[in-house]
Amino acid sequence: MDTETLVTAAPADPLAITRVRHALKARHAQVLRRTEVSPGFVRLTLGGPDMADFVSAGFDDHLKLILPHPGQERASLPSLQDGRPVMPEPRPVLRDYTPAHYDATKGELDIEVALHDAGPASDWAAAAQVGHWVGIAGPRGSMVVPTAFAWHWLLGDETAVPAIARRLAELPAEASATVRIQVRNPADQRALATAARLDLQWVASLPDAAEALAIPEGDGYIWAAGEHADMAALRKVVLAKPGVNPKRMRIAAYWKKGVADHHEDLPA
Repeated sequence: MDTETLVTAAPADPLAITRVRHALKARHAQVLRRTEVSPGFVRLTLGGPDMADFVSAGFDDHLKLILPHPGQERASLPSLQDGRPVMPEPRPVLRDYTPAHYDATKGELDIEVALHDAGPASDWAAAAQVGHWVGIAGPRGSMVVPTAFAWHWLLGDETAVPAIARRLAELPAEASATVRIQVRNPADQRALATAARLDLQWVASLPDAAEALAIPEGDGYIWAAGEHADMAALRKVVLAKPGVNPKRMRIAAYWKKGVADHHEDLPA
């Protein structure tokens, strides 16, 4: 797969953050396994011939899940014209999801879907069974954050759990991870595996949880994702902290109340 890498810091810098662009491709993927993670989460393992060259280089990548119309076995995929996607008519429903894990040897991709709210994607995932098909497009690009930072803050709500879990699995034992997760149902709390030194708390309010934290010494990275209003409030709290480095943080609105298919990076 063709890629183009844009380096945002000196290549020799072990803490350089890189952005990688991937060739855009739409695929059909079949549900191979279904795992009930908790009352509010289902993990779907997807595979099939189209998944062989799938790539996801960043822990918070997002792909488009392309849902089949009622009565369709397989979703209608976009075509590429002059390098740009052209959606079929009638236009399918698309939603953003994090590639929670990809096994390149097996060509298997895990996605986790939060089932707490009714919507096309959560309704599809709640009913999806082994053998069902879905479309996938992307990721279009990745932001690769080195694991070599001494400390990492990972803050988010239910929608951020797959990215947080993926990042924790990547971190080495030398790293320190401070994790704050806001979930509406305590039954959705779970153990998250990591080799890093972990400070994990399940909280009622992400802005309040961030207020109680102090920027550690040394080089670190702050990542947060969740509902737009919560992330805007959290951003103000974090940027006001002594010692914060806005160039080493990313805060994203994964969703917005009352708005379908919302995804936005908030400026540092």
